Amino acid sequence: MVTEIFLLGFQNLNNFKILIFSLILLIHILTIYGNALVIVLVTISRNLHSPMFFFLQQLSLSDLLGSMLIAPTLLRTVLNEGAKISLIGCIAQLYIFGVTEALLCFLLTVMSYDRYLAICNPLCYSSIMSHRLCVKLILMTWLLALSFTPVTIITAATQKFCNQNTINHFFCDYFPLLELSCSDTSLAWLLTITLSFPVLLIPFMVITGSYICIAHEILKITSNIGRQKAFSTCSSHLAVVSIFYGSLIVTYVVPTRNQSQTIGKLLSLLYTVVTPFLNPMIYSLRSTDMKTALGNIIQ
Repeated sequence: MVTEIFLLGFQNLNNFKILIFSLILLIHILTIYGNALVIVLVTISRNLHSPMFFFLQQLSLSDLLGSMLIAPTLLRTVLNEGAKISLIGCIAQLYIFGVTEALLCFLLTVMSYDRYLAICNPLCYSSIMSHRLCVKLILMTWLLALSFTPVTIITAATQKFCNQNTINHFFCDYFPLLELSCSDTSLAWLLTITLSFPVLLIPFMVITGSYICIAHEILKITSNIGRQKAFSTCSSHLAVVSIFYGSLIVTYVVPTRNQSQTIGKLLSLLYTVVTPFLNPMIYSLRSTDMKTALGNIIQ
């Protein structure tokens, strides 16, 4: 029986190993700094105690947890051309990763609804988006993330792993782990693809619909400067959402048995490394209120 998993990561990097390791390490450090900064600023600055920044704080918390979970393993696989992890540790990593990614999906959906209310129904925004509702929405996102993830983890944990113990990936991802199983995995694959609808596809459709409504409302703005600023903000948000959901959908919804393993790993980099790095810069640190709060602390 298999008790230890070997992660191949990215092989044959040769002379680029140190360069790639340094780049990933730099991105990881900036990711931790950016997300931690958002969490601290929203906590200590009174002018940031609003629904939007409350959601952004939760987004940064989720990004921080996900990055600290995956990046160290990725760095080890790059530097050592592979890394060992116990089977129990692999399952634990898979569970925490599943929770953080599901939480991100639901948080981005809630945030799109918040922006929809603020832009399309500003007069009723304060009465609808109360502090009590914000807390309920955050609790609901955590509850949903914690409820959906164990279903897939149980199917992975109950598989029989006989001889093979090598995963061609840089962390314990679900489908690569299933490929090591010597028992029937058809139900596990079907279950995961089925669960991707409420976790991935439905939130993505809600977000897309919200931004379509927001774009329609922005077109009504008479000021060219105001319209350009609003479009710039919304387009950057939508770009990050598209990268995150697009890579997840291709990985977990589109059948992956015939997918190139290299392409799979590159797609995984988008939602494990790139989006946690971009989110605080695109959503939070560009905000005037956030810059003001940071300036007040520095002074």
